[in-house]
Amino acid sequence: MKIYCLTLALWGATLGSTLAQDLPYQMPPRAIAALADAPATPRVSFASNGQWMLLQDVQAMPAIQDLSQPELRVAGLRINPRTNGASRVNYATNLRLRRLPEGKELLVQGLPAKARISDVQWSPDNTKVAFTHTTADHIELWIVDVASASARLIPNLFLNGIFGIPYEWVSDSKTLVAKAVVSGRGEAPNTLVTPSGPIVQENSGRTAAARTYQDLLKNSTDERLFDYYGLTQVVKVGLDGRMHPLGQPGLIQQVSTSPNGRFVLVKRRHRPYSYTLPFYSFPLRVEVMNMEGLVVKELSDQPLADNVPTSFDAVPIGPRSHGWREDAPNTVFWVEAQDGGDPKTEAAVRDRIYALPAPFDGQAQELAALPLRFQNIRWGTDKLAIVEGSRWSDRHETTWTLDLATKTSLTPLFDRSAQDTYTDPGTPFMERNALGRYVLATDANSATIYLLGAGASAEGDRPFVDELDVRTKKSARWWRSAAPYYEVPVTILDPSKHVLVTRRESPQEVPNYFLRDARTTKLTALTKFTNPYTSLGNLQKQVLKYKRADGVDLTANLYLPPNYKKEDGPLPTLMEAYPVEFKNKKDAGQVKGSPYTFTRLNWGSPVYWVTQGYAVLQGTSIPIVGEGNKEPNDTYVEQLTASAKAAIDEGQRLGVVDPKRVAVMGHSYGAFMTANLLAHTNLFKAGIARSGAYNRTLTLRVSR
Repeated sequence: MKIYCLTLALWGATLGSTLAQDLPYQMPPRAIAALADAPATPRVSFASNGQWMLLQDVQAMPAIQDLSQPELRVAGLRINPRTNGASRVNYATNLRLRRLPEGKELLVQGLPAKARISDVQWSPDNTKVAFTHTTADHIELWIVDVASASARLIPNLFLNGIFGIPYEWVSDSKTLVAKAVVSGRGEAPNTLVTPSGPIVQENSGRTAAARTYQDLLKNSTDERLFDYYGLTQVVKVGLDGRMHPLGQPGLIQQVSTSPNGRFVLVKRRHRPYSYTLPFYSFPLRVEVMNMEGLVVKELSDQPLADNVPTSFDAVPIGPRSHGWREDAPNTVFWVEAQDGGDPKTEAAVRDRIYALPAPFDGQAQELAALPLRFQNIRWGTDKLAIVEGSRWSDRHETTWTLDLATKTSLTPLFDRSAQDTYTDPGTPFMERNALGRYVLATDANSATIYLLGAGASAEGDRPFVDELDVRTKKSARWWRSAAPYYEVPVTILDPSKHVLVTRRESPQEVPNYFLRDARTTKLTALTKFTNPYTSLGNLQKQVLKYKRADGVDLTANLYLPPNYKKEDGPLPTLMEAYPVEFKNKKDAGQVKGSPYTFTRLNWGSPVYWVTQGYAVLQGTSIPIVGEGNKEPNDTYVEQLTASAKAAIDEGQRLGVVDPKRVAVMGHSYGAFMTANLLAHTNLFKAGIARSGAYNRTLTLRVSR
């Protein structure tokens, strides 16, 4: 009898396994499926001369056949081995052109069947648009002639897309430089080969802190796969299809042409590799080639970056961040740490910026010495460049102006906390110069710049455009978004006439693009996209403002079912959040977002659940504050609990949240949050933790 029961139990387990294998994909409730299948709003880009608008119809959700493609995870990359490109791409499926301001919309003809379009770029002269098309087994390069709205293939060229965008326009708008798959490379390495020996790693006797990373190399087979799929040949490509290889193939991560189109900056990774670090820490050789493919200068050859401190603004020693000076014909620049790359080392100068013009055989010139870690440089003219630096320990950032003609020292322009969103001055607007490179838009005297800002304020985000004299630091506001709309500046078409393009939306109106005259307030509609979520009805959204027990101001977006009435009583609730670390309570309590935005549903949005009768708290503030010498993680659990409880209490006070039926969800750091809230509190009945790292022993110190 016992044998019979055991046999029956095993038979049942086997049957259950068989049924599970045959189970088809399950569909969500019809209301959620309708929202998930709603068409996405097209992507929009503008020619830099303001004469054309390009619209890209995009996939709302990837198809099952895309998700079921093979994925190879090596060296921190996720590769589709069939296409030699990235395994996760959101494609466009169609292209349309419209002449501005009120021209007829033209459907681009000659596109590939079942197009999967990505990496779209305007040519420097705006007469053409290039894009990549991913087929079942390779990536192609296509060119659109704007005037005729017609597309054609560059034949006999398979692109290598594992390191990002695999091509770049040259300044003449007649040539491109591409990263191509090496022909004749043979079959992919056999992954089933029996190892010939043990895996051996050495640290050369050094002690170094280490972070954890995903998808690293694990063995010699992974190394061979990385070599195979990373092997790239730089190719010069003409619009007539003529091709010329440049230099030797290798693991070429990046190629960038000089502004005058005479040289190519090439960044190559090479051995020895690491099993504890991703590819961007592997040894890096940086060289300059001419357009005949000859190496005219090796700028640096940096070793494996396996001894970099774990601080967020720690960097490798030696030259880094090589690039072209965009306002000069052929001058390369780079940055070098002066503190050994360790921000904890006392140093009056953290980084120095150097430059070297063609023919690259002279002594490098020092452009600037920074007391903070270099973050970015925006080139403009000989008289004006803008340099940005920061310090992570106290979230401090400084922006300087730099006069390259007179070799004057850095002059502070902005000096502020990076987390004080209310004082954020905005981002300088960049325009194309005569060589087709993006530089600071400025006046003839290189004294005026234009700032596009998010406009964070106590009443919510109100984006703006400012005109700033960098010498006197006096600014004038062209325009600012006003209720009942949320309107964002997209690009400036004519600085002298204050003409710009904006994207405007409201809780009931889907984002659309407008031509705005900031002087006359005249507004001309450029698009008329319709609401894809009509099946949802009149979605109820409210921005909540409330306080944590310690007085920190918090916010959250509250969504309620379309037909909900307060007399319906409290609802089961889903709370979504992502913790953010701050160095002071003032910055932590600043208002986030705007009450006038249109709700867009991406694949991971919690808002779908309002269709099932849930209240949703989305974007819930979870600040983790560490003031002075204290670290945010010193009281992580206590602050996490206090923030979550404050959100639930506010929803209960409004009569819409049932505190006995609340679930919490988050991604990455939000997943870590979810695990801790479920483990350390009784506030939640369930949790959804997506793709999180739960071992934070290097940073988390709690008293429990």
